[in-house]
Formats: sequence, structure tokens, C-alpha cells
Amino acid sequence: MLFVRRNLFIAIILTAFSLSAHAGRQAVAVDYLHGSDNIDGVRLAYRPLSYDLYTDWFGDIKLYWEASFNIWEYGEDNSHATNLAVAISPVIVKQLTSVYDKYPLYLEAGIGASLVNDRHFAGKNIGSHYQFEDRLGFLLSLDEQENNQIALRYMHYSNGGLNSDNPGLDFLNVSYSYHF
Repeated sequence: MLFVRRNLFIAIILTAFSLSAHAGRQAVAVDYLHGSDNIDGVRLAYRPLSYDLYTDWFGDIKLYWEASFNIWEYGEDNSHATNLAVAISPVIVKQLTSVYDKYPLYLEAGIGASLVNDRHFAGKNIGSHYQFEDRLGFLLSLDEQENNQIALRYMHYSNGGLNSDNPGLDFLNVSYSYHF
């Protein structure tokens, strides 16, 4: 079983990189997270692949893949806990409007997978090291070339019922991303 999962993971990664020749720009992002139960964190992300797509239902949309590394802190200085998570998520982005006819405003949504270092964190048993990373937010481009963006989003981590312990973790997130 481990052999099958490892080969499937390798096939997905190779397919993603083979598509990168046709992909749009890349991006990096840094986020500040403030979560339920006074959990604070930093999230570093890399977007190696992005695509402009047309759909019958939503018209023009963007799709990007994001890999991230999260550091979450909980508690007071003398008795705090740290948790680490890595995640990969496909994210769909739809332009809503433009601010001053120059700065596009987007709605984003995505569901990805994450691996959390410690399943006992912030006084909770989150049930599993494997979590789903859900997001819903707004992106605003700060320039006409869309090289710089800020985002405000809600993120939720949950094991999706893989375990009977599933309290979830909720975050409000402020993000800056640079596209190149």
C-alpha cells in the first residue's frame, strides 16, 4: 500500500511539473494567521502553477496550485506550544470587480490536503495528522500588472471525519503575495 501511495504521489508531482511549461506566472506569499483559541501563526507559500481557464458556469477563472508551510503558536511565553503543517491546495479565483477600474478584486476558494506535525494542540485532539485545508477569501491586486496582491481569507483545518475527534481549527488570514 505504501508503494502505491508513494508512486501515486510521484506521478502527481511529475505531471504537475510537466504542465508547468504551459502554466502562468509563479508567486510567493507570506501570511499572518490569527485563529480560534488565540492561536497565531505564519504561513509561507509558493505557487508554482497557475492557469487561466474558461468554464461554462463561471466564465473566466484562474486556477493556481499552492504549497505552504505553516507555523502555529499557542499559549503564553513560558508555556506555549508550536505546531507545524505543510499543505498543498488547488485554488480557484474569480474576478468580482475592479477598484477604480484599475485594481482587480477577486474571490478565491479552495480545498487542499495538509499534514500536521502534532495532533494534540491548543488543548485539543484534532484527531489526525492528516487535515483538509479549506479557504474562502478576497484578493486585491495592488498594481495593474498584478505583481503584488493582498488577501483577507478565512481558513479552516479539519480531518473531515477521518477520526471521531474533529474539532477543527479556524483562522483569519492576512496575506501578501508577489507574482513573477
